[in-house]
Amino acid sequence: MRQRKFASISSAIAAMIMLLGVIAVSFGSVTAQQPPTATPNDPIWLAFDAARTALEEKLQQEIRYVKSYTYEEAEFQGGISSCKTLGEGEKPEFLFFGWRFIITLLNGAAYEVRTSFNYQIVVICDQVTVTTGEPTAATTPVDGLPAPVTGPVGPGGLEVGGQVTGLFPDAVTAMTNAGMRWVKFQINPGVAEGTATGFITEAKSKGFKILLSVVGDPAQVMNGTYQDDFAAYLGRLAKAGADAIEVWNEPNIEREWPAGQVSGGNYTVLLAKSFNAIKSNNSGTLVISGAPAPTGFFGTAGCTAQGCNDDVFYRQMAAAGAAQYMDCVGAHYNEGIVSPLVNSGDPRDNYPTRYYGTNLNRALANFPGKQACFTELGYLSGEDYGALPANFAWAGGTSVDEHAQWLGEAVGKARAEGNVRLLIVFNVNFSSFTDDPQAGYAIIRKNGSCPACAKIRASLQ
Repeated sequence: MRQRKFASISSAIAAMIMLLGVIAVSFGSVTAQQPPTATPNDPIWLAFDAARTALEEKLQQEIRYVKSYTYEEAEFQGGISSCKTLGEGEKPEFLFFGWRFIITLLNGAAYEVRTSFNYQIVVICDQVTVTTGEPTAATTPVDGLPAPVTGPVGPGGLEVGGQVTGLFPDAVTAMTNAGMRWVKFQINPGVAEGTATGFITEAKSKGFKILLSVVGDPAQVMNGTYQDDFAAYLGRLAKAGADAIEVWNEPNIEREWPAGQVSGGNYTVLLAKSFNAIKSNNSGTLVISGAPAPTGFFGTAGCTAQGCNDDVFYRQMAAAGAAQYMDCVGAHYNEGIVSPLVNSGDPRDNYPTRYYGTNLNRALANFPGKQACFTELGYLSGEDYGALPANFAWAGGTSVDEHAQWLGEAVGKARAEGNVRLLIVFNVNFSSFTDDPQAGYAIIRKNGSCPACAKIRASLQ
């Protein structure tokens, strides 16, 4: 047998891996300016879907969650159908190259399914013909990390807040009506510390806890001295009273981290320094890891020079030891066009980041015992603004009523499941509706009303 490509995924918590579309990715050019997306036209995904469907038919059961799976591009000695006993009248398929999938179900049963490259021929073998072992992510620990100055805080009950452009009267009214207790500002170290501490003072004077999401200079972030200075800045914000700090933003993509150096391991070095600086100045400040951009844009390998898929990035972080340097796993979710209560039915495809539940699973799968902190969670509707820009046309069918309903449902689901510590709604009062239609995410709509406020409050009661 000649093996030409091999990839595998395994979860420490088996139920966290969703099989529907788990390798739904797109190849083609990778451009930092393009929004990370996943599309179901990748030949591996199409072959995998055919293999899954055939196995479901054979077993007469739906296969959604698995313990593990592998796939490889392989040569089949004796032909693709040589691994099974042919039935009466069934002819062998003389095809000698294709995809081999090894799928291990939650009950431990393993199946080998072979497909042609064009996925028109599918064969379920009588038994697994190769030895793979339990697949693991291609990640390694990071040497030389500092010992944490304290342990992470334990779990807590759900609290909700919103990201604002400023704590203007309409924003404060909307947030209060929604039952929000937190406000989020995103800043960078270029902001004068007096301005940053002013945000803290203002938030507390109006009865809110404050999350500061701090993003530095991507061109310098791999410089050790810059990392030390950045961490020290976060420490001063914690000392000034910040209730939570998110260390960077979307560090899995080239826009926010240097090309060729994107990895969860590299990010963990910054996270470790930041955690110690924050906790040394204020042990009560929550440290939230920088939420990756949810995406399958970077192919079946999981990473290119331009970035990494979020699930791969999380695995790299976990292998590097990130869990000891955060109180909460940072997560984003802002591409939904169906209710957060469902895990299927998106007309685009069934890639896991399309759905609230499977998107959250990607964040938590490698950090058992941790809760997530959604530092951005939003739904987009342009109903009251007009046509959405081409890059956001996927949300063209979402109404303002759905926008409000789904935000309420997301809060209710997070509260009921107990796996989310903080949920920041993106956003409260952004007003720009251009190529980046941020106003379409806002809970304060164009006419000044807030349909989502009552929905969110009801879900918190």
